[in-house]
Amino acid sequence: MKLKNEQVVIDGIDKKILRSLISDARTPILEIARNVGISGAAIHQRLRKLEKSGLIAGSKFVINPKVLGYHTMAFIGVFLDKAMSNPKAVKQLEAIPEVIECHYTTGNWSIFLKILCRDNSHLMEVLNKEIQAISGVSRTETFISLEQQIERQIKI
Repeated sequence: MKLKNEQVVIDGIDKKILRSLISDARTPILEIARNVGISGAAIHQRLRKLEKSGLIAGSKFVINPKVLGYHTMAFIGVFLDKAMSNPKAVKQLEAIPEVIECHYTTGNWSIFLKILCRDNSHLMEVLNKEIQAISGVSRTETFISLEQQIERQIKI
């Protein structure tokens, strides 16, 4: 790994390590070391450098929301009456557990949300009683996801 114009440049070994961990973050370091052909200590050292550079932002377990009964994913464009309303609206959106992503955007909407609900009735309740009740929200536009067809990280 090198820095070039404040951008991280990774070599072939780093790419192999990252691809292995992206496919399964629980892959043992020694297994990666055997596959790459370097020592476990060298893998640890490279991972620490990649973390320090900011390229690796952490690791996490991915929970399957359907197993917990959340079957409706929706995207909501939120129209705010004034741009000044954004920080206050985001603070209130943070308190809604169904909101799993919130983006400040260009274009028609001020804010774009990704939410998970148990079903359409739950979605309607969250929209009407929580999101549209936020001060500064003038209206919303909702898109229900029928099926997620692609999910991936940036290619390494």
